Amino acid sequence: MEFANKEYLFLLLLIIPYLIWYVMYRKRTEPTIRMSDTFAFRFAPRSWRVMLMPLSMLLRVLAFVMIILVLARPQTHNSWASKTVEGIDIMLAMDVSTSMLAEDLKPNRIESAKQVASEFIIGRPNDNIGLSIFAGEAFTQCPMTTDHTSLLNLLQNVRTDIAARGLIEDGTAIGMGLANAVSRLKDSKAKSKVVILLTDGSNNRGDISPMTAAEIAKSLGIRVYTIGVGTNKVAPYPMPVAGGVQYVNIPVEIDSKTLSAIASATEGDFYRATNTKELRNIYKEIDQLEKSKLNVKKFSKRYEAYQPFALVAIIALLLEILLRITIFRRIP
Repeated sequence: MEFANKEYLFLLLLIIPYLIWYVMYRKRTEPTIRMSDTFAFRFAPRSWRVMLMPLSMLLRVLAFVMIILVLARPQTHNSWASKTVEGIDIMLAMDVSTSMLAEDLKPNRIESAKQVASEFIIGRPNDNIGLSIFAGEAFTQCPMTTDHTSLLNLLQNVRTDIAARGLIEDGTAIGMGLANAVSRLKDSKAKSKVVILLTDGSNNRGDISPMTAAEIAKSLGIRVYTIGVGTNKVAPYPMPVAGGVQYVNIPVEIDSKTLSAIASATEGDFYRATNTKELRNIYKEIDQLEKSKLNVKKFSKRYEAYQPFALVAIIALLLEILLRITIFRRIP
């Protein structure tokens, strides 16, 4: 804790002369009565009111101290802090085409993929992780960051309806999705650079072929782990109809050959996930990747912390006033 106005703390020195006055001179100002002999009162017990009399003085001192501390503006203070942690640079490239609504994974492919990816991100707090999404086109949903709270929020906002609403072209542009993720890693200084590409189809859109994007990744020292999501043959798909939803079986057309070739060219691995459990195990296996050092800067804000001191000052003043007009009330 720090004080923004430290000069006010010098006012605390005023407590010293007040205590000296209270101990040495205060009794001279109190009314007295002359008595011929005080022997009869020598062993008389002191009343509890007399014993508690200094309490008023202590409450006034406490209130004064708290008021000075409030004027000094106490603040919680955390500044930029640099630290070196172990981690790698990772880009998640996720297919968000409308076919990701198929429900062969529960509740569906896209929600299952988001859930498992979230667990993966939470389990690697020191890594630089970003997110690219693609359908018929690709764009960066979140650049690489160690602010995983923001990354998780952006991941949860991923929807397949961006293609259905015409915001981007529908389809599966694997090459474009991979190229977008690679472009975010090209300037990385990390020892290990990885793309985890997840899709449920085969490349049918985009200006860059999957293997061209793979060659670019290879030239930049980026490993690509590819995941094909979906059961074999057919999968139930919710087709909107008037008044509800009708389920139809759509073919599962995962281009395993191309995904395997991408992984092989970049010294990565190709995986198939036919259910959520398999997908979770795949991410756990990828989680065993080597780590490299990253320099991370963390920032936290400065907050005013006067409230507890002000509350104590108010309570002390009110209590002192209450005692003065009740228990310690004096009749002239």
